[in-house]
Amino acid sequence: MDSPDDKNWVDLDERSPVVISPDGTDIIAAPAVTPANQHRKTLVLVETAFLASTASLIWLINYYFPIGPLLRLFFPLPIALVYLRWGSRAAWMSTLVSGLLLSILMGPTRSIIYIIPYGLIGVQLGWMWRRQVSWVWSITLGTILGTLGFFFRVFLLSILLDEDLWAYVIAQISELADWIFLKLGLLVQPDLMFIQLLAIAMLVINSVLYLFVVHLVALLMLDRLGNPIPRPPYWVQVLIEYEE
Repeated sequence: MDSPDDKNWVDLDERSPVVISPDGTDIIAAPAVTPANQHRKTLVLVETAFLASTASLIWLINYYFPIGPLLRLFFPLPIALVYLRWGSRAAWMSTLVSGLLLSILMGPTRSIIYIIPYGLIGVQLGWMWRRQVSWVWSITLGTILGTLGFFFRVFLLSILLDEDLWAYVIAQISELADWIFLKLGLLVQPDLMFIQLLAIAMLVINSVLYLFVVHLVALLMLDRLGNPIPRPPYWVQVLIEYEE
């Protein structure tokens, strides 16, 4: 007979093994600890920390040593790669770790500016790429997050600097509109509503172009890392001469 301390393992659920007492009256849940599971947990932890550090480092380098728009293309990709490899929980943890690390290195303001929108865009892209959602929808949702993120930055910095930065943006767009009207030979002064709509349209177009190029970079990079994203539309494959 089994001793009173013996317990029998019964696999009632392949994902959740349980322990049953010898008399069969008590069921005690217990996780299955195997070398494979332990190795996987360690790998998730290491990759999540590494990619979170990579995202923070890219943001840090771009802030202090800006080299144009090149590094901006990689802002959301480490977070998206975490989602593709390990799922939503790891992606959110990676975003949180990146924010905490940037908060220590650069202060909470710049940390928040990274998380909104680039951290959120990374999670969104990873979620849609893992489910093989088409480029049209992933770019559309990313554009919305990017545009809202811009307005959030303007709002946050306006509060911190005690200045209306949106008025500064409108002034710049107004000069651009005057120049366009002059080139077109239109002797009309654009009103404030037109200027604001033009500013929003330019923000949306900028976000669309940014997300499109991010998709191209991810297509070329993540395929080689063994985590492919959905295939681009046919006209994009023809444009970049992409071969499956």
